[in-house]
Amino acid sequence: MRTLVTILLLSCLFGTSIFAATKKKPAQPNILIFYVDDLGWMDLACQGSEFYETPAIDQLANEGIRFTQGYTAHPRCVPARYGVMTGKYPARGPAPGGKGMVAEDVTIAEALQDGGYATFFTGKWHLLFRDKEGNMPQNQGFDVNVAGGAAGAPPTYFYPYRKGESTPSGRKGYKKDEIHGLEDGKEGEYITDRLTDETVEFMTEHVKKNTDEPFFVFLSHYGVHTPFEAKPELVAKYEAKLAKMKYELPEYEKTITGDNKLRQDFPVYAAMIESVDQSMAKIQTTLENLGIEDNTIIIFTADNGGLSTRGNTRQLATSNYPLRYGKGWLYEGGIREAFIVKWPGQTKAGSVSDALVSGTDIYPTVLGMAGLKQRPNDHLDGLDVTNAIKGNKFERNAPLFWHSPMGRPGSTGDSNSSAVRLGDYKLIDWYDEGRIELFNLKDDIGESRDLSSSMPAKASELHHLVKEWRQSINAVKLDPSKNKWQKK
Repeated sequence: MRTLVTILLLSCLFGTSIFAATKKKPAQPNILIFYVDDLGWMDLACQGSEFYETPAIDQLANEGIRFTQGYTAHPRCVPARYGVMTGKYPARGPAPGGKGMVAEDVTIAEALQDGGYATFFTGKWHLLFRDKEGNMPQNQGFDVNVAGGAAGAPPTYFYPYRKGESTPSGRKGYKKDEIHGLEDGKEGEYITDRLTDETVEFMTEHVKKNTDEPFFVFLSHYGVHTPFEAKPELVAKYEAKLAKMKYELPEYEKTITGDNKLRQDFPVYAAMIESVDQSMAKIQTTLENLGIEDNTIIIFTADNGGLSTRGNTRQLATSNYPLRYGKGWLYEGGIREAFIVKWPGQTKAGSVSDALVSGTDIYPTVLGMAGLKQRPNDHLDGLDVTNAIKGNKFERNAPLFWHSPMGRPGSTGDSNSSAVRLGDYKLIDWYDEGRIELFNLKDDIGESRDLSSSMPAKASELHHLVKEWRQSINAVKLDPSKNKWQKK
């Protein structure tokens, strides 16, 4: 009895518990991917924003490594997610047409599940192919799926996360205009908070099992995608802050198809970003309270650039300046992303790297972190970048490719194109228009100086690379005259 009393007193004294002190520690690290929707490269304070406040994400960067040249696999939602989940360029599959993945794709979750991980998904999935059940999260390697389905955005960010009457239960998970699986919410509940709470609950219950099984969590936020809705108290905070802001640049610049926003001055969007940051804070606090912070890897990134351009009169969210343009485009504003990794015991706190890393790299990199064998026949295009994350020498000798065959000139203003980056140089092939652009990103991050005429040999080299790549993977193109998908 005396021993038990002593243990209880010590537990209270040191703010821990018998359970926490005796819990098992998995031999492999837990892995959490924190994925944000439509977050621009400049939308974090640690990336240079003066309007948005992101202390928790900044703290993650201070404790880990921040990549200044992180990329997404595509400038739109579905293909970008396909790249992360499969480790393949979206142009290899149906994803560039917005049609998701097929059941035959072997995902990062399936690989980790095979390697002994408990797997959990919550939030935006958006990868259904023709509304078929075969590629829902629970059919693609996730033991638990909370609210992942066809929706690309919530009809509203507030409970009950839909507008109008619910569809029949037989269609649950498959309609894009509803979020299913969160029916037990409360009035005023905000979906960013709810997805965070679901993640916290999973991690807490997993640790309570006192198992040596590691977990893989994919927290896929709808924030900060449209519709622009935020908690009123946060909106008020940024309205007050905006009144004190001063801007040197005009609000918009003209593009060929419409406008590009040059200011971060939208209080509702700023409030949505802060809600995402609050989610990160709660995740970090939970890991600390559970005593698993030192054995949990966090990877933070997003699916595509911020919504800054339009071909019509839609509300724009943010500015990606000094990057050019935004979501939908193969200019840097559409594909360069915040990319932060905290790997306890491996990353040097507060380090910054200019290594080229991409969303397709996450799959093989996570396998490397977990000590699992690589699966090159599955993650065909990704590279294991653990050396870069550890701060060791890393050079990407292979080119990075993008293919965007479904431009939206009337919406985000972009048109069909492909791109390749090799070293400091990047070429964009506007193949329908028969023109190319070449940029030296080291000297010209804003892509303001086209070098295709002054450096014809380099332009020819990269143009040949991207054309050869498109042909080698049988990349899909849209036949404008027939408005049908064609393999070229």
